[in-house]
Amino acid sequence: MSGDAFRSGFAVLVGRPNVGKSTLLNRLVGQKLAIVTEKPQTTRNRIAGVVHRPQGQIVLVDTPGMHRPRNRLGEYMVGVVRRAMREVEILLFVVEAVAPGPGDRYLADALREVSPPKLLVVNKADLVSAAAATCIAEEYRSLGDFQATFVISALNDPDLEHLVTKMLELLPKGPAYFPPDVVTDQPERFVVAELVREKLMLLTREEVPHALAVKIEEWTERPGGVVLIRATVHVERHSQKKIVIGQGGSLLKQAGQLARQEIEALLGTRVYLELWVKVNPDWRQRQAALCSLGYHDES
Repeated sequence: MSGDAFRSGFAVLVGRPNVGKSTLLNRLVGQKLAIVTEKPQTTRNRIAGVVHRPQGQIVLVDTPGMHRPRNRLGEYMVGVVRRAMREVEILLFVVEAVAPGPGDRYLADALREVSPPKLLVVNKADLVSAAAATCIAEEYRSLGDFQATFVISALNDPDLEHLVTKMLELLPKGPAYFPPDVVTDQPERFVVAELVREKLMLLTREEVPHALAVKIEEWTERPGGVVLIRATVHVERHSQKKIVIGQGGSLLKQAGQLARQEIEALLGTRVYLELWVKVNPDWRQRQAALCSLGYHDES
């Protein structure tokens, strides 16, 4: 797979919440790895997706949206972004096709402090006119030193190969980091827990989606190829637990059915999924709770 001209390395997606970083990761990898909702701060952890091409391999890192943290979980998420910015060969500054705001300018300033080459990716360009997208891209270009600018729709553009080509040009020559059949560095348990959290986030509103965490408690392969998965859904208050369960267990059952369909497609086998809801008071503020739920400080 590797050769004298083969290129490989890491590229990180950075931007404010809800600019489409996770959607772009999924499109470039060619399958769903990162969960996607319209709610801010859906992505909480660093997620790497491997983009395989004959001429090279890009390890594309999705990160949480940069925001002002209001709790320890938020501080952890911002730390994930800042560490990722220091550990890669390419930085992709992903923005929406709207005029730059204070958060964009703050992040652009932070990008000036790190040395890797930077690409500007103006996403959701299908929501504005071509002329408006061009003007918006020019405004963002004035905020930093970018090797190239891409005006795209991660959701609707039929072909994003020009972005892949540019990243490969900027990567150093070197061997592949992952075998051809590997598309992420995250274990299946992590992806499954995220799929459950995604469905619950989509079905709930207000403060509930942000108070959700999912932990896989049991993963057992049974005879006949069935995988038994037991997971606990953590919330912070009893009122949230009542909402997540729903009347007669209806909401939790619906979330489980939706998640199971995607989990079975991911694993390629039948899945028996059991979900339980637990009140874990103020877990977003308690370091021990964050660590037990997988939000570890990697510094």
